[in-house]
Amino acid sequence: MRLSSHATVPGRFITFEGIDGSGKSTQIAELARVLIARGLPVVTTREPGGTPVGDAIRSVVLEGALPGMSARAELLLYLASRVEHVERVILPALAQGSLVLCDRFTEATLAYQAYGRGLPMEEIAPLVAFAARDLQPHLVVLLDLPAADGLARVHQRRAANRLDREALAFHQRVRDGYLALAAQAPERFRIFDAGLPIETLQRAILEAVEPLCADVAPGTRT
Repeated sequence: MRLSSHATVPGRFITFEGIDGSGKSTQIAELARVLIARGLPVVTTREPGGTPVGDAIRSVVLEGALPGMSARAELLLYLASRVEHVERVILPALAQGSLVLCDRFTEATLAYQAYGRGLPMEEIAPLVAFAARDLQPHLVVLLDLPAADGLARVHQRRAANRLDREALAFHQRVRDGYLALAAQAPERFRIFDAGLPIETLQRAILEAVEPLCADVAPGTRT
């Protein structure tokens, strides 16, 4: 089955993007809490991960200490995780009419691997589409934050993973990449200032998401 954001499906697919430290996990959790309280069926998930295969890949590309991984190998690992994620979690949830809230998706691959790592966009974009089965989010919530601020938050909250240890210039390229992608698809992206107070940001995101909830039937979280 091939699907796009414009296909007729009962569910709605909302992704959260941004550099590390932008607060995606916090905002997803709060949005899910509010929507579930309204009786809507919500699935929360993340990339890389979301499935046993994806979680194993996550441990390799993020928590692993493998030296010298090439950018192309990293790309293909992320895409392998996405294939499993789309087929086993995201598409079934959308088919059941759920609101799927996902921490990173295809835009993350383009921002990190094309803009951050410097892999040719014309080479990786078809691979990204193939792995996602042409699925695109109905809405991309982009939490924007200066790269230095994001890294400072990360180092305050957790032990650094492999990506956290990249130079500031890498994270700046990723941020620039996200903003470039948003400029290319303004109909799908909403950019939010991740430096705002958490409660202010929560209200703004909820306001942006509410129109997508109008056609979703009440149900239970899966």
